[in-house]
Amino acid sequence: MKVLFVCAEAAPYSAVGGLAQVAHFLPRSLKKAGVDIRVFTPKYASINNDLLRVESEIDGLNVTDIICNVKVLRHQKKDEPIVYFLENKEYYEQRANVYNYSDDHIRFGLLSKAALEFIKVSDFVPDVIHINDWHTGYLANYLRTEYKDDPKLSGISTVFSIHNLYQGVFDFDHASEMDYDDGKGPLESFFNERFIKQNALKRGIIHSDLINTVSQTYSRELLTEEYAPKLYKLFKELRSKFYGVMNGLDYQSFDPKKDKVIKAHYSTYDLTARQENKVDLQHEFNLESSQHTPVLAIVGRLDEQKGLDLVMETIDFILKECKAQLVVCGPGDPRHRDFFANLEKEHPGIVGTHLMFDATLPRKIFAGADMILMPSKYEPGGIVAVEAMRYGCIPIVRATGGLADSVVDYDPTLSTGTGFAFKNFSAMSFLTAVVRALETYKNKAIWTKIMKRAMEQDFSWDKSAKKYLDLYKRSITLNTSNQTG
Repeated sequence: MKVLFVCAEAAPYSAVGGLAQVAHFLPRSLKKAGVDIRVFTPKYASINNDLLRVESEIDGLNVTDIICNVKVLRHQKKDEPIVYFLENKEYYEQRANVYNYSDDHIRFGLLSKAALEFIKVSDFVPDVIHINDWHTGYLANYLRTEYKDDPKLSGISTVFSIHNLYQGVFDFDHASEMDYDDGKGPLESFFNERFIKQNALKRGIIHSDLINTVSQTYSRELLTEEYAPKLYKLFKELRSKFYGVMNGLDYQSFDPKKDKVIKAHYSTYDLTARQENKVDLQHEFNLESSQHTPVLAIVGRLDEQKGLDLVMETIDFILKECKAQLVVCGPGDPRHRDFFANLEKEHPGIVGTHLMFDATLPRKIFAGADMILMPSKYEPGGIVAVEAMRYGCIPIVRATGGLADSVVDYDPTLSTGTGFAFKNFSAMSFLTAVVRALETYKNKAIWTKIMKRAMEQDFSWDKSAKKYLDLYKRSITLNTSNQTG
């Protein structure tokens, strides 16, 4: 099988969010499974040229009178996929950032169309094009309309992965009737004033053969008004082509037995050394050293989506009455950043913060903290909970999206579970889950069993890759039946 994976970002070249990690690890696992998968992504100014030993693949690729080049990176290792970089000075090479430009709709419309024009002149013709988020939703639209009669392209199927519901530069949720896009009319030219008002996410959903979200629960949640107020009717109409596959974890990199970031190595066979990491974490955040005091953690972006209002309502009670410590790591909006900064001042030695992005500090936190708080309003993937469990840091989560799929609520009667979950988005529900966890923590024998179960979970990319391979096969079958029908 041949697959072209088209994306706006791909680690380690351009890594902003979770999509970049998927673009790095999933193609490698699929290649190990025998798929000839190749990545197609822009070459931004921020990409370190030392990482690239590229050759010219196609010069002077004409994409609607915009001239581009395609460079190719062929890795030496067999399990490394070929990567194609789309070059254009105006839209990529002179842009320091991946996102947040007023002409992002043109930049990613160009990426989508360039991928198809590349296939037209390339020796590599995929069976499936795997597109990701609104940036490449245009591609499915072009493929099924403008290129539908092209003999080289018409037989290609599409799988569209939705990592989040962000719809692009234009505010589609509050568009007037005059600006409403039903997603079915022809796409305008890049420079037409109407182009920015054409919803690439919606069009990708309509025109793709299969749609995938990054967890099974989230794929069902999108069928409800609560989770997708402007799109749920479309999702319900097309629900037969909706699937959910959890993102994987790189178990070679996230491994407490050999992780160079953490102070002491440990495994499920011997958790003793984990206490050294706890003390090291307390020193890192200027907390009082105590092996017996439970350490709670918050890791990641600090904003309303993460349910931090529930933490803000209850954290004083938790710190004072439950005698716990708290570490917070991640960037965020001013309201949440200010709250946790002030909390640290009010509780010296009990609360520690690092209110900015850090690539390695989260691993120290996973290896040293006892519990991680994730009371999210919605959570498409929830990979942070999976990372925490790998290190024996027990998640306290709201059972939504990927968190519902990855964390099994502890049941003392059956002695099962890998974390503590609650359903209702309320401060009392969250507090109840925290108190349950802290009371269970006091029984070290039971807590050790929960830690071991969490660490032994299998969320490997190889497991996810098998499910994606099945989606590719389904999309080919669907496209073939649509062509003959």
